Order: sequence, then C-alpha cells, then structure tokens
Amino acid sequence: MREIQYEIVKEIAVLSTGDSGYTKEINLISWNGKEPKYDIRSFSPNREKCGKGIT
Repeated sequence: MREIQYEIVKEIAVLSTGDSGYTKEINLISWNGKEPKYDIRSFSPNREKCGKGIT
C-alpha cells in the first residue's frame, strides 16, 4: 500500500481540542505533492497521526 504524504502549507485555525490532546484544525494542505486544498481534520498532539477529514 502506498504511503500518503502531506504538507501543511498554511495553518489557518484550531477549531477544537479534545481531552486526549487531539485538535480539529482547518489548514491548507498539499496531499501527495498536488495543489493545496482546504482541509478540516483531527490531528494527534505531535501530528504523527490524523483522522478522517473533509477536503
């Protein structure tokens, strides 16, 4: 399975923070080197993991 790569081009806002430290954020993200898109997604505190989101 191919690894998905992403780069956060611009951090826009943190929408909420959960008790576990995960944050729901809106960012401008480039997925697999393609043109950046606005994205709402949950991230772990160190951004090593991310949940399902809306692009």
